[in-house]
Amino acid sequence: MVKASAAPQLASTPLVIGTVKGPGEDGNQYLFITADNRHVKIGEFVYYEVAAPDSGDGSVNAGKVLRILGKISDRRLSDHLPDRIFADTEISPETIAALVGFSHPSPEIYEVTVDVIGHFHPALGFINPRLTPNPGTKVSIVDDDTLLRVVNKKQPGEVGSATVGSLLLRPLGAVQVALDVKELVSTHMAILAGTGSGKSYTAGVLIEEFLQPYNRAAVLIFDPHGEYGTLAEMRGHPSFQGDDGYAPDVRILTPDDITIRISSLDYYDVLTLLPEMSDRQQSILNKAFRILHRHKRGEYRWNVDDLIAAVNEADTAEDDEGNLKIGSSAPAIAWKLERFANSPYFHQTHHLAPKDLFMPGRVTVLQMNEISQEEQQVICAAILRQSYLARINTEKDKINENDENYLPYPVFTLVEEAHRFAPAKEPSRCKAILRTILSEGRKFGLGVGLITQRPGKLDSDVLSQCMSQFLMRIVNPVDQESLKYGVEAAGRDLLKELPALTKGQVIISGACVNTPVLCQVRERLTRHGGETLNAPSEWQKHFQSHRLRSQEIERSPVASKGSAKTFRGVSIE
Repeated sequence: MVKASAAPQLASTPLVIGTVKGPGEDGNQYLFITADNRHVKIGEFVYYEVAAPDSGDGSVNAGKVLRILGKISDRRLSDHLPDRIFADTEISPETIAALVGFSHPSPEIYEVTVDVIGHFHPALGFINPRLTPNPGTKVSIVDDDTLLRVVNKKQPGEVGSATVGSLLLRPLGAVQVALDVKELVSTHMAILAGTGSGKSYTAGVLIEEFLQPYNRAAVLIFDPHGEYGTLAEMRGHPSFQGDDGYAPDVRILTPDDITIRISSLDYYDVLTLLPEMSDRQQSILNKAFRILHRHKRGEYRWNVDDLIAAVNEADTAEDDEGNLKIGSSAPAIAWKLERFANSPYFHQTHHLAPKDLFMPGRVTVLQMNEISQEEQQVICAAILRQSYLARINTEKDKINENDENYLPYPVFTLVEEAHRFAPAKEPSRCKAILRTILSEGRKFGLGVGLITQRPGKLDSDVLSQCMSQFLMRIVNPVDQESLKYGVEAAGRDLLKELPALTKGQVIISGACVNTPVLCQVRERLTRHGGETLNAPSEWQKHFQSHRLRSQEIERSPVASKGSAKTFRGVSIE
């Protein structure tokens, strides 16, 4: 990870690196020839100039010279010295080149493929005019100052920006990458990376940016591993202080702090938490929920006793003599519900309401590292569902500010280990509500961010709804293949770079930037809480500690009286 610091370079004399040869394989590509191997990197930005055609309608661009930007997607050697020269390590290729008449510093000639992006319009973004370059047209490197303006939808430090790092192919900090927070939140985002690539670190950088004085977001994080507790360091940190006295509010909720009101659960939530249920028991429980909702219509709250009473009613029938009789399923269901009522995370009255979780300028972290997978699923589903309904009902003026579900501002939720909550080929309590929020949440101001190390195991419908993507090092072929269909904006040329990326390097694409970029993530302002445990160091530390205690026992008067020496009841001889 690197610090974003340096100011962008000023526009200077164009750096010409090659000459157009002709069109590429498709209508959006062209080829140019160069001997400048140092600048022709995959993903580098180049441009050629062309006069805008006169359309006859008085267009303001008529006659102007347009800079048509493109991105290098491929390169190959076109002409070079014979291979036999390179086989002899005692011979200098430069010496041979001079003898045979090569006067250019580099005897190698490269054919480079460029994918056209278009010319940049401040209001409309990139526009591809379909004006292909003529053979002989000069190709130049895009300067840093231009890239800073055209890559970023927002400039660093502006309201609604998130400066996450700098362009990877330029000098450190030369071109800062500032994302559009509005697009990140409203159209949803996904961070996809292999283990150890820095996905949680990148998420931490984003949260830091969301809580800066120029954003002051309302954020909730589902944290299955307890990695985000170090965000508490934002409290009082000088980098997050506003001129008006603003400071981020960071709330870290441990498993002991997490309580969901039972009445906020639906039939499928409760079914997930109960021991194995027969088909008849499931049918009775489903009928009981319908009875319960009919009896409690318009009320927020019911308890387990109410549900058990509804189960008894659902399993009651008349016998042959006309007497009402409770079936055999009701007592079994009641026993399971009474066990469920003793869960520390689901309470008759206590509840984490949307008002408790969200507030502009606040990030709430739900640490669920001690909670079972099934309970995590239900907690996440219940909170997402209630937050979604809170935003809908608030926007439609169905509730007032005294209601615990009143949310008069957009909110953002980050889900770690998203493949657990929305698996591709397994049932999940969260999958349905996540699909709903990702497809409809934009209208009501509920944004979602998904983080996973196994994109191949993440539901494809869920992934396809994330319009901004952060792609880091992925070597698993199944996961790479899933990205080709789930992440269209990045481009096949950049997806080829995934295995070669190192820690902290990320491909950012989609709605949050004007064009996909390779970025080096900046250094975090708070500590990273997801560092891998250093096993050799821990072994050394505990071995030395054990050895010292053993030596103390050997020197003690009590130990010297016996021939056998023990440590905590175990012989050490």
